[in-house]
Amino acid sequence: MKPELKRAAELAAEYIESFDTHKVSQETDADALRAKLYKDLTRDGLPPLQVIEELFEDAKDGLLNSAGGRFFGWVLGGTIPVSIAADWLTSAWDQNAATYACSPAAAIIEEVVADWLKDILGLPKQASYAFVTGCQMAHFTALAAARHKLLADKGWSVEERGLAGSPPIRVLVGEHHETLLRALRYLGIGTNAVVRISMEDDGTIAVAALKTELEKNPDAPTIVALAAGDLNRGAFDPFDEVCELAHAHNAWVHIDGAFGLWVAASDRLRHLVKGIEKADSWATDAHKWLNVPYDSGIAFVADPEAHKISMTIPVAYKVEFENVRDQFEWNPDWSRRARAIPLYAVLRTLGRKGVADMIERCCDLTQDIVKKLGELPGVEVLTTPIINQGLVRFLAADGNHDARTDEIIKRINQSGEAWFGGTWWNGMRVMRISLSNFRTTGEDIDRVVAAVKAALKT
Repeated sequence: MKPELKRAAELAAEYIESFDTHKVSQETDADALRAKLYKDLTRDGLPPLQVIEELFEDAKDGLLNSAGGRFFGWVLGGTIPVSIAADWLTSAWDQNAATYACSPAAAIIEEVVADWLKDILGLPKQASYAFVTGCQMAHFTALAAARHKLLADKGWSVEERGLAGSPPIRVLVGEHHETLLRALRYLGIGTNAVVRISMEDDGTIAVAALKTELEKNPDAPTIVALAAGDLNRGAFDPFDEVCELAHAHNAWVHIDGAFGLWVAASDRLRHLVKGIEKADSWATDAHKWLNVPYDSGIAFVADPEAHKISMTIPVAYKVEFENVRDQFEWNPDWSRRARAIPLYAVLRTLGRKGVADMIERCCDLTQDIVKKLGELPGVEVLTTPIINQGLVRFLAADGNHDARTDEIIKRINQSGEAWFGGTWWNGMRVMRISLSNFRTTGEDIDRVVAAVKAALKT
Protein backbone atom coordinates (compact mmCIF):
# COMPACT_ATOMS: atom_id res chain seq x y z
CA MET A 1 0.00 0.00 0.00
CA LYS A 2 1.16 3.50 -0.77
CA PRO A 3 2.33 5.07 2.52
CA GLU A 4 0.15 8.15 2.01
CA LEU A 5 -2.96 5.94 1.69
CA LYS A 6 -2.08 3.97 4.80
CA ARG A 7 -1.36 7.12 6.80
CA ALA A 8 -4.55 8.83 5.64
CA ALA A 9 -6.56 5.82 6.86
CA GLU A 10 -4.76 5.92 10.23
CA LEU A 11 -5.36 9.65 10.65
CA ALA A 12 -9.03 9.30 9.64
CA ALA A 13 -9.54 6.57 12.23
CA GLU A 14 -7.73 8.64 14.84
CA TYR A 15 -10.00 11.60 14.13
CA ILE A 16 -13.21 9.56 14.32
CA GLU A 17 -12.15 7.97 17.59
CA SER A 18 -11.41 11.36 19.14
CA PHE A 19 -14.99 12.67 19.25
CA ASP A 20 -15.61 11.73 22.89
CA THR A 21 -12.44 13.36 24.18
CA HIS A 22 -11.96 16.35 21.87
CA LYS A 23 -13.91 19.58 21.92
CA VAL A 24 -16.78 19.87 19.47
CA SER A 25 -15.28 23.10 18.12
CA GLN A 26 -12.02 24.99 18.46
CA GLU A 27 -11.69 28.73 18.92
CA THR A 28 -9.53 29.26 15.85
CA ASP A 29 -9.86 32.46 13.89
CA ALA A 30 -9.55 32.74 10.12
CA ASP A 31 -6.13 34.42 10.24
CA ALA A 32 -4.70 31.62 12.36
CA LEU A 33 -5.95 29.04 9.87
CA ARG A 34 -4.59 31.04 6.96
CA ALA A 35 -1.19 31.22 8.64
CA LYS A 36 -1.11 27.42 8.79
CA LEU A 37 -2.66 26.53 5.46
CA TYR A 38 -1.21 29.17 3.14
CA LYS A 39 2.00 27.53 1.88
CA ASP A 40 4.34 28.44 -0.91
CA LEU A 41 3.44 26.34 -3.94
CA THR A 42 6.76 24.76 -4.81
CA ARG A 43 8.02 24.20 -8.32
CA ASP A 44 8.71 20.49 -7.95
CA GLY A 45 6.11 19.50 -5.35
CA LEU A 46 6.53 17.63 -2.08
CA PRO A 47 6.46 13.99 -0.90
CA PRO A 48 2.82 12.81 -0.63
CA LEU A 49 3.27 11.52 2.92
CA GLN A 50 4.55 14.91 4.07
CA VAL A 51 1.56 16.62 2.46
CA ILE A 52 -0.92 14.31 4.21
CA GLU A 53 0.76 14.71 7.62
CA GLU A 54 0.88 18.50 7.35
CA LEU A 55 -2.67 18.75 5.99
CA PHE A 56 -4.03 16.87 9.00
CA GLU A 57 -2.02 18.89 11.49
CA ASP A 58 -2.73 22.28 9.91
CA ALA A 59 -6.46 21.76 9.35
CA LYS A 60 -7.50 19.96 12.53
CA ASP A 61 -8.08 23.07 14.67
CA GLY A 62 -10.41 24.42 11.99
CA LEU A 63 -12.62 21.35 11.91
CA LEU A 64 -16.09 21.52 13.43
CA ASN A 65 -16.55 18.06 14.88
CA SER A 66 -20.14 17.92 13.66
CA ALA A 67 -19.95 14.19 13.03
CA GLY A 68 -19.65 13.60 16.78
CA GLY A 69 -22.47 12.88 19.18
CA ARG A 70 -22.62 16.29 20.90
CA PHE A 71 -23.31 18.48 17.89
CA PHE A 72 -26.87 19.86 17.80
CA GLY A 73 -26.52 22.98 15.67
CA TRP A 74 -28.05 21.92 12.36
CA VAL A 75 -29.46 18.72 10.93
CA LEU A 76 -26.10 17.37 9.77
CA GLY A 77 -26.00 13.77 10.93
CA GLY A 78 -22.83 11.76 11.29
CA THR A 79 -21.18 9.07 9.20
CA ILE A 80 -21.77 5.42 9.98
CA PRO A 81 -18.36 3.69 9.67
CA VAL A 82 -19.42 1.36 6.87
CA SER A 83 -20.53 4.39 4.85
CA ILE A 84 -17.07 5.92 5.24
CA ALA A 85 -15.47 2.66 4.13
CA ALA A 86 -17.78 2.51 1.11
CA ASP A 87 -17.01 6.14 0.34
CA TRP A 88 -13.30 5.31 0.33
CA LEU A 89 -14.04 2.55 -2.17
CA THR A 90 -16.04 5.04 -4.22
CA SER A 91 -13.00 7.31 -4.41
CA ALA A 92 -10.64 4.44 -5.15
CA TRP A 93 -12.86 3.06 -7.90
CA ASP A 94 -13.12 6.59 -9.35
CA GLN A 95 -16.18 5.84 -11.46
CA ASN A 96 -18.02 8.50 -13.45
CA ALA A 97 -21.61 7.65 -12.56
CA ALA A 98 -23.01 9.50 -15.56
CA THR A 99 -24.05 6.55 -17.69
CA TYR A 100 -24.31 2.80 -17.58
CA ALA A 101 -21.46 2.61 -20.09
CA CYS A 102 -19.16 4.61 -17.78
CA SER A 103 -19.82 2.31 -14.82
CA PRO A 104 -22.33 -0.54 -15.04
CA ALA A 105 -21.93 -1.30 -11.31
CA ALA A 106 -22.63 2.31 -10.27
CA ALA A 107 -25.76 2.41 -12.46
CA ILE A 108 -27.18 -0.83 -11.10
CA ILE A 109 -26.36 0.16 -7.49
CA GLU A 110 -28.44 3.33 -8.01
CA GLU A 111 -31.35 1.21 -9.24
CA VAL A 112 -31.13 -1.08 -6.23
CA VAL A 113 -30.78 1.72 -3.67
CA ALA A 114 -33.67 3.66 -5.21
CA ASP A 115 -35.94 0.63 -4.96
CA TRP A 116 -34.93 0.05 -1.35
CA LEU A 117 -35.56 3.71 -0.48
CA LYS A 118 -38.96 3.84 -2.15
CA ASP A 119 -39.92 0.78 -0.11
CA ILE A 120 -38.58 2.20 3.18
CA LEU A 121 -40.06 5.66 2.62
CA GLY A 122 -43.42 4.43 1.36
CA LEU A 123 -43.17 6.10 -2.05
CA PRO A 124 -44.78 4.84 -5.28
CA LYS A 125 -42.88 1.99 -6.93
CA GLN A 126 -43.10 3.64 -10.34
CA ALA A 127 -41.51 6.90 -9.14
CA SER A 128 -38.33 7.93 -10.90
CA TYR A 129 -35.32 9.13 -8.94
CA ALA A 130 -32.11 11.12 -9.08
CA PHE A 131 -29.10 11.01 -6.78
CA VAL A 132 -27.88 14.59 -6.52
CA THR A 133 -25.59 16.70 -4.34
CA GLY A 134 -28.13 17.57 -1.66
CA CYS A 135 -31.70 18.58 -0.99
CA GLN A 136 -31.09 21.90 -2.75
CA MET A 137 -30.55 20.12 -6.07
CA ALA A 138 -33.25 17.59 -5.25
CA HIS A 139 -35.70 20.50 -5.11
CA PHE A 140 -34.31 21.81 -8.39
CA THR A 141 -34.67 18.43 -10.10
CA ALA A 142 -38.17 17.69 -8.82
CA LEU A 143 -39.46 21.19 -9.54
CA ALA A 144 -37.99 21.10 -13.04
CA ALA A 145 -40.26 18.12 -13.64
CA ALA A 146 -43.16 20.09 -12.17
CA ARG A 147 -42.37 23.06 -14.40
CA HIS A 148 -42.34 20.82 -17.47
CA LYS A 149 -45.61 19.09 -16.64
CA LEU A 150 -47.56 22.20 -15.65
CA LEU A 151 -46.52 24.15 -18.74
CA ALA A 152 -46.88 21.17 -21.09
CA ASP A 153 -50.48 20.88 -19.90
CA LYS A 154 -50.91 24.46 -21.16
CA GLY A 155 -49.38 23.59 -24.52
CA TRP A 156 -45.99 25.15 -23.74
CA SER A 157 -42.62 23.36 -24.09
CA VAL A 158 -40.33 25.11 -21.63
CA GLU A 159 -37.38 23.00 -22.77
CA GLU A 160 -37.72 24.36 -26.33
CA ARG A 161 -39.22 27.81 -25.83
CA GLY A 162 -37.91 28.88 -22.46
CA LEU A 163 -40.07 30.75 -19.97
CA ALA A 164 -40.49 34.10 -21.73
CA GLY A 165 -44.15 34.39 -22.68
CA SER A 166 -45.19 31.21 -20.87
CA PRO A 167 -48.14 31.07 -18.46
CA PRO A 168 -46.80 32.16 -15.04
CA ILE A 169 -46.46 29.43 -12.43
CA ARG A 170 -47.55 30.18 -8.88
CA VAL A 171 -46.09 28.39 -5.87
CA LEU A 172 -48.17 28.05 -2.71
CA VAL A 173 -46.20 27.44 0.47
CA GLY A 174 -46.63 27.28 4.21
CA GLU A 175 -43.47 26.65 6.25
CA HIS A 176 -40.55 26.24 3.86
CA HIS A 177 -36.77 26.17 3.68
CA GLU A 178 -34.71 28.76 1.83
CA THR A 179 -33.41 26.10 -0.58
CA LEU A 180 -36.89 25.81 -2.07
CA LEU A 181 -36.81 29.51 -2.94
CA ARG A 182 -33.37 29.23 -4.48
CA ALA A 183 -34.52 26.30 -6.61
CA LEU A 184 -37.31 28.52 -7.93
CA ARG A 185 -34.72 31.17 -8.78
CA TYR A 186 -32.55 28.61 -10.59
CA LEU A 187 -35.56 27.44 -12.59
CA GLY A 188 -36.54 30.94 -13.69
CA ILE A 189 -39.87 30.72 -11.87
CA GLY A 190 -38.69 33.34 -9.42
CA THR A 191 -39.53 34.09 -5.81
CA ASN A 192 -42.28 36.52 -6.78
CA ALA A 193 -44.27 33.45 -7.77
CA VAL A 194 -44.42 32.39 -4.11
CA VAL A 195 -47.67 32.92 -2.21
CA ARG A 196 -47.44 32.41 1.53
CA ILE A 197 -50.40 30.49 2.93
CA SER A 198 -51.33 31.09 6.55
CA MET A 199 -50.49 28.39 9.04
CA GLU A 200 -52.18 26.70 11.95
CA ASP A 201 -50.88 27.13 15.49
CA ASP A 202 -49.02 23.82 15.18
CA GLY A 203 -46.93 25.12 12.26
CA THR A 204 -48.78 23.25 9.51
CA ILE A 205 -50.35 24.76 6.42
CA ALA A 206 -53.94 25.97 6.86
CA VAL A 207 -55.99 23.84 4.48
CA ALA A 208 -58.93 26.25 4.36
CA ALA A 209 -56.63 29.13 3.43
CA LEU A 210 -54.98 26.97 0.78
CA LYS A 211 -58.37 26.12 -0.70
CA THR A 212 -59.26 29.80 -0.89
CA GLU A 213 -56.02 30.61 -2.68
CA LEU A 214 -56.40 27.74 -5.15
CA GLU A 215 -59.89 28.91 -6.03
CA LYS A 216 -58.76 32.49 -6.74
CA ASN A 217 -57.25 31.43 -10.05
CA PRO A 218 -58.21 27.82 -10.75
CA ASP A 219 -56.55 27.73 -14.20
CA ALA A 220 -53.11 28.93 -13.09
CA PRO A 221 -50.27 26.38 -13.28
CA THR A 222 -49.67 25.72 -9.60
CA ILE A 223 -47.14 24.04 -7.34
CA VAL A 224 -48.08 23.38 -3.72
CA ALA A 225 -44.98 22.87 -1.57
CA LEU A 226 -45.36 21.04 1.74
CA ALA A 227 -43.01 20.26 4.63
CA ALA A 228 -42.25 16.83 6.04
CA GLY A 229 -40.58 17.96 9.24
CA ASP A 230 -39.90 21.70 9.22
CA LEU A 231 -36.51 22.89 10.43
CA ASN A 232 -37.65 24.54 13.66
CA ARG A 233 -40.08 22.14 15.28
CA GLY A 234 -40.35 19.22 12.89
CA ALA A 235 -43.99 19.86 11.92
CA PHE A 236 -45.64 17.78 9.19
CA ASP A 237 -48.26 19.20 6.88
CA PRO A 238 -51.54 17.24 6.38
CA PHE A 239 -50.46 15.46 3.19
CA ASP A 240 -53.56 13.34 2.71
CA GLU A 241 -55.95 16.26 2.76
CA VAL A 242 -53.76 18.69 0.85
CA CYS A 243 -52.90 16.25 -1.95
CA GLU A 244 -56.57 15.57 -2.64
CA LEU A 245 -57.39 19.28 -2.59
CA ALA A 246 -54.42 20.26 -4.76
CA HIS A 247 -55.01 17.53 -7.33
CA ALA A 248 -58.65 18.54 -7.60
CA HIS A 249 -57.25 21.88 -8.84
CA ASN A 250 -54.65 20.21 -11.13
CA ALA A 251 -51.79 21.41 -8.94
CA TRP A 252 -48.47 19.65 -8.49
CA VAL A 253 -47.61 18.73 -4.88
CA HIS A 254 -43.94 18.80 -3.90
CA ILE A 255 -42.70 17.69 -0.49
CA ASP A 256 -39.58 18.95 1.23
CA GLY A 257 -38.54 15.98 3.33
CA ALA A 258 -34.88 16.87 3.77
CA PHE A 259 -34.77 14.92 7.03
CA GLY A 260 -38.40 14.36 8.08
CA LEU A 261 -39.17 11.97 5.24
CA TRP A 262 -37.10 9.35 7.04
CA VAL A 263 -39.71 8.90 9.79
CA ALA A 264 -41.58 6.74 7.26
CA ALA A 265 -39.06 4.03 8.12
CA SER A 266 -40.52 3.75 11.64
CA ASP A 267 -43.78 1.97 12.45
CA ARG A 268 -44.10 4.24 15.46
CA LEU A 269 -43.68 7.50 13.55
CA ARG A 270 -45.08 6.66 10.12
CA HIS A 271 -48.44 8.26 10.94
CA LEU A 272 -46.72 11.64 10.60
CA VAL A 273 -46.39 11.13 6.83
CA LYS A 274 -49.83 9.69 6.20
CA GLY A 275 -50.81 10.31 2.58
CA ILE A 276 -47.31 11.31 1.49
CA GLU A 277 -47.38 8.78 -1.34
CA LYS A 278 -50.11 10.87 -3.03
CA ALA A 279 -47.69 13.73 -3.78
CA ASP A 280 -46.02 14.31 -7.14
CA SER A 281 -42.42 14.78 -6.03
CA TRP A 282 -40.25 14.46 -2.97
CA ALA A 283 -36.81 15.78 -1.96
CA THR A 284 -34.61 14.43 0.82
CA ASP A 285 -31.02 14.09 2.05
CA ALA A 286 -29.26 10.87 2.97
CA HIS A 287 -26.32 12.79 4.47
CA LYS A 288 -28.65 13.99 7.20
CA TRP A 289 -30.61 11.28 8.97
CA LEU A 290 -29.26 8.24 7.13
CA ASN A 291 -25.80 9.30 8.34
CA VAL A 292 -23.79 8.83 5.15
CA PRO A 293 -21.02 11.16 3.87
CA TYR A 294 -21.70 14.25 1.79
CA ASP A 295 -22.92 14.77 -0.90
CA SER A 296 -26.08 12.71 -0.96
CA GLY A 297 -29.42 14.25 -1.90
CA ILE A 298 -32.26 12.36 -3.58
CA ALA A 299 -35.20 13.49 -5.69
CA PHE A 300 -38.19 11.26 -6.44
CA VAL A 301 -40.82 12.05 -9.06
CA ALA A 302 -44.14 10.26 -9.50
CA ASP A 303 -44.26 11.13 -13.22
CA PRO A 304 -41.13 9.58 -14.81
CA GLU A 305 -41.90 11.05 -18.23
CA ALA A 306 -42.01 14.62 -16.92
CA HIS A 307 -38.86 13.97 -14.91
CA LYS A 308 -36.85 12.60 -17.82
CA ILE A 309 -37.96 15.21 -20.35
CA SER A 310 -37.02 18.02 -17.97
CA MET A 311 -33.49 16.68 -17.44
CA THR A 312 -32.32 14.71 -20.48
CA ILE A 313 -30.11 16.03 -23.27
CA PRO A 314 -29.25 14.52 -26.68
CA VAL A 315 -25.74 13.06 -26.87
CA ALA A 316 -24.22 11.98 -30.18
CA TYR A 317 -21.63 9.72 -28.56
CA LYS A 318 -23.96 7.97 -26.12
CA VAL A 319 -23.41 4.20 -25.97
CA GLU A 320 -26.75 2.43 -26.18
CA PHE A 321 -27.65 -0.57 -24.04
CA GLU A 322 -30.95 -2.33 -23.61
CA ASN A 323 -32.83 -2.38 -20.32
CA VAL A 324 -30.51 0.01 -18.46
CA ARG A 325 -30.78 3.54 -17.13
CA ASP A 326 -28.34 6.35 -17.93
CA GLN A 327 -28.17 8.55 -14.86
CA PHE A 328 -27.41 11.84 -16.66
CA GLU A 329 -30.88 11.73 -18.20
CA TRP A 330 -32.48 12.12 -14.78
CA ASN A 331 -30.37 14.67 -12.94
CA PRO A 332 -28.61 17.99 -13.61
CA ASP A 333 -25.08 16.52 -13.49
CA TRP A 334 -22.98 15.04 -16.23
CA SER A 335 -19.70 13.90 -14.71
CA ARG A 336 -20.60 12.87 -11.18
CA ARG A 337 -19.55 10.83 -8.19
CA ALA A 338 -21.09 7.38 -7.67
CA ARG A 339 -23.15 8.72 -4.78
CA ALA A 340 -25.31 5.67 -4.17
CA ILE A 341 -22.46 3.35 -3.13
CA PRO A 342 -22.26 4.52 0.53
CA LEU A 343 -26.07 4.30 0.75
CA TYR A 344 -25.95 0.74 -0.56
CA ALA A 345 -23.48 -0.21 2.17
CA VAL A 346 -25.41 1.51 4.98
CA LEU A 347 -28.80 0.11 4.01
CA ARG A 348 -27.45 -3.43 3.75
CA THR A 349 -25.71 -3.03 7.11
CA LEU A 350 -28.65 -1.53 9.01
CA GLY A 351 -31.59 -3.24 7.31
CA ARG A 352 -35.11 -1.86 7.70
CA LYS A 353 -35.09 -2.28 11.47
CA GLY A 354 -31.72 -0.62 11.86
CA VAL A 355 -32.86 2.46 9.98
CA ALA A 356 -36.05 2.63 12.04
CA ASP A 357 -34.17 2.17 15.31
CA MET A 358 -31.77 5.00 14.45
CA ILE A 359 -34.62 7.38 13.65
CA GLU A 360 -36.56 6.50 16.79
CA ARG A 361 -33.50 6.72 19.02
CA CYS A 362 -32.74 10.24 17.80
CA CYS A 363 -36.33 11.29 18.46
CA ASP A 364 -36.29 9.79 21.96
CA LEU A 365 -33.00 11.51 22.80
CA THR A 366 -34.37 14.83 21.55
CA GLN A 367 -37.33 14.46 23.89
CA ASP A 368 -34.90 13.68 26.68
CA ILE A 369 -32.59 16.65 26.19
CA VAL A 370 -35.45 19.15 25.81
CA LYS A 371 -37.13 17.81 28.96
CA LYS A 372 -33.91 18.01 30.97
CA LEU A 373 -33.04 21.48 29.74
CA GLY A 374 -36.56 22.63 30.60
CA GLU A 375 -35.97 21.59 34.21
CA LEU A 376 -33.04 24.01 34.54
CA PRO A 377 -33.78 27.46 36.02
CA GLY A 378 -33.96 30.20 33.43
CA VAL A 379 -34.69 27.87 30.51
CA GLU A 380 -37.98 28.11 28.62
CA VAL A 381 -39.06 25.28 26.34
CA LEU A 382 -40.86 26.77 23.36
CA THR A 383 -41.72 23.62 21.42
CA THR A 384 -42.07 20.01 22.50
CA PRO A 385 -40.26 17.87 19.92
CA ILE A 386 -42.42 16.10 17.35
CA ILE A 387 -39.39 14.27 16.02
CA ASN A 388 -35.76 15.44 16.36
CA GLN A 389 -36.13 19.23 16.61
CA GLY A 390 -36.62 21.37 19.70
CA LEU A 391 -36.57 25.07 20.56
CA VAL A 392 -35.60 26.67 23.87
CA ARG A 393 -34.57 30.12 25.00
CA PHE A 394 -32.76 31.49 28.03
CA LEU A 395 -34.51 34.05 30.21
CA ALA A 396 -32.86 37.20 31.55
CA ALA A 397 -33.74 39.02 34.75
CA ASP A 398 -33.81 42.32 32.83
CA GLY A 399 -36.17 40.92 30.22
CA ASN A 400 -33.59 40.95 27.39
CA HIS A 401 -34.10 37.28 26.61
CA ASP A 402 -32.67 37.56 23.09
CA ALA A 403 -29.28 38.77 24.29
CA ARG A 404 -29.28 36.23 27.13
CA THR A 405 -29.99 33.41 24.68
CA ASP A 406 -27.12 34.43 22.42
CA GLU A 407 -24.78 34.73 25.39
CA ILE A 408 -25.61 31.27 26.76
CA ILE A 409 -25.22 29.67 23.31
CA LYS A 410 -21.80 31.32 23.04
CA ARG A 411 -20.75 30.03 26.47
CA ILE A 412 -21.88 26.48 25.69
CA ASN A 413 -20.02 26.43 22.39
CA GLN A 414 -16.88 27.94 23.90
CA SER A 415 -16.82 25.15 26.47
CA GLY A 416 -16.31 22.67 23.64
CA GLU A 417 -18.71 20.24 25.30
CA ALA A 418 -21.45 20.79 22.72
CA TRP A 419 -22.37 22.99 19.79
CA PHE A 420 -25.74 24.69 19.27
CA GLY A 421 -26.97 27.30 16.83
CA GLY A 422 -29.27 30.23 17.35
CA THR A 423 -32.13 31.29 15.12
CA TRP A 424 -35.16 33.58 15.07
CA TRP A 425 -38.58 32.04 15.63
CA ASN A 426 -41.85 33.96 16.11
CA GLY A 427 -39.87 37.13 16.73
CA MET A 428 -37.72 35.54 19.46
CA ARG A 429 -34.06 34.62 19.54
CA VAL A 430 -33.97 30.91 20.33
CA MET A 431 -31.60 27.96 20.54
CA ARG A 432 -32.45 25.18 18.13
CA ILE A 433 -31.76 21.58 19.09
CA SER A 434 -31.26 19.31 16.09
CA LEU A 435 -30.38 15.68 16.76
CA SER A 436 -29.78 13.36 13.83
CA ASN A 437 -26.51 11.62 14.67
CA PHE A 438 -26.33 7.88 15.22
CA ARG A 439 -23.42 8.45 17.64
CA THR A 440 -25.42 10.46 20.18
CA THR A 441 -26.08 8.54 23.40
CA GLY A 442 -27.84 9.11 26.69
CA GLU A 443 -24.43 9.81 28.22
CA ASP A 444 -23.91 12.55 25.64
CA ILE A 445 -27.24 14.09 26.64
CA ASP A 446 -26.31 14.16 30.32
CA ARG A 447 -22.91 15.64 29.50
CA VAL A 448 -24.48 18.39 27.39
CA VAL A 449 -27.12 19.23 30.01
CA ALA A 450 -24.32 19.60 32.56
CA ALA A 451 -22.53 21.98 30.17
CA VAL A 452 -25.68 24.09 29.78
CA LYS A 453 -26.15 24.15 33.54
CA ALA A 454 -22.58 25.39 33.96
CA ALA A 455 -23.08 28.07 31.31
CA LEU A 456 -26.16 29.34 33.10
CA LYS A 457 -24.18 29.86 36.32
CA THR A 458 -21.38 31.94 34.85
